[in-house]
Amino acid sequence: MNKVVAGAEEAIKDIPSGATLMLGGFGLCGIPENCISAIVKKGINNLTCISNNAGVDDFGIGLMLQGRQVKKMIASYVGENAEFERQLLSGELEVDLIPQGTLATRCMAAGYGMPAVFLLAGIGTEVAEGKEVRNFNGKDYLLEEAFDADFAIVKAWKGDTMGNLIFKGTARNFSPMMAMAGKITIAEVEHLVPAGELDPNYIHVPGIYVHRIFEGKNYEKRIENRTVRKRM
Repeated sequence: MNKVVAGAEEAIKDIPSGATLMLGGFGLCGIPENCISAIVKKGINNLTCISNNAGVDDFGIGLMLQGRQVKKMIASYVGENAEFERQLLSGELEVDLIPQGTLATRCMAAGYGMPAVFLLAGIGTEVAEGKEVRNFNGKDYLLEEAFDADFAIVKAWKGDTMGNLIFKGTARNFSPMMAMAGKITIAEVEHLVPAGELDPNYIHVPGIYVHRIFEGKNYEKRIENRTVRKRM
């Protein structure tokens, strides 16, 4: 099976409007920039996006929000995005805010083929409204369903032509679980190498989970800086 595609446009060509997408990344790192740009260019809409965060106004998922392509956002952290805030407050965007650990575990459950998991997080809060609570050994646990994503889109540091992936640093946080969880997984990588070149001991996602892979280009690699006072 040839998993290598020419680029982002080919990789995302069959993603339809109304699809549910998992998008890797953590803050500003590990963003599948090429695929997001291709999705923006394609103009599909009515998308449900599952991601740790919603990007910033002019980067990452923020670009999709600008184009009104996202119907629903499922995320843990949504700060630093004025357009996201505007759409949320105006009722244009559906939003599910869930604990970060719950997000990761629901991704993992999908990858493992588990329909649901019982978690402590959210018990006694708004997160638990309308969900099953079950007691185990004297403690209440909340039933959380595994995600059901049509496509998972991730960016890795290095990958081979068989789809094996290696992530670097914080970009590893959510992307491996998402890569396992999508019905179709698309990986863009900074460096694409021949099969057999990667050390098996350092592979984070086996190629069996990846359906399409390509070497990306022109990555911005933004760095988040916080200024707490003016320089003297």
